[in-house]
Amino acid sequence: MGPVRPNESLSRREAIRNLIRTEQIGTQEELRERIAELGFDVTQATLSRDLARLRARRVTLAGGGMVYEIEGFPATTAGDGDLERVRDMVTSVLAGDTLVVVHTLPGAASAVARALDGAKLPELLGTIAGDDTIFLAPAPRIPPANLVKRLISVWKKGMQ
Repeated sequence: MGPVRPNESLSRREAIRNLIRTEQIGTQEELRERIAELGFDVTQATLSRDLARLRARRVTLAGGGMVYEIEGFPATTAGDGDLERVRDMVTSVLAGDTLVVVHTLPGAASAVARALDGAKLPELLGTIAGDDTIFLAPAPRIPPANLVKRLISVWKKGMQ
């Protein structure tokens, strides 16, 4: 391995952050393999330093097993329970004429969208996530307001 360029370190850490937020990564070796698939060749020592700098930690999942999470972005697993786990990341849910817009904490939109997609709500056709905004397409013949009501009923503690 040659000298590390500052931009490479920042890019690598951002890639690690995104992997941990969007996938269930249980070990450093698994993370090292995933980050290598993205073009970053790192040693275990470098990966440990990156994880410490990102304030990543391993946590036990309710269903068993351990995964990494980034402080402020809890690890999630697919399913309706994820919607409750990401409630504190959601700041608003608004109905438009044809879409629903969900605003989140900065950087949390992909985790919330993943939870929404994993919940397989019958009212929801799909999501598109940015950094802190998600567009939700209601299922055919579902008014956006009905989808908003369903989401607020799940997230009501976080929305009050």
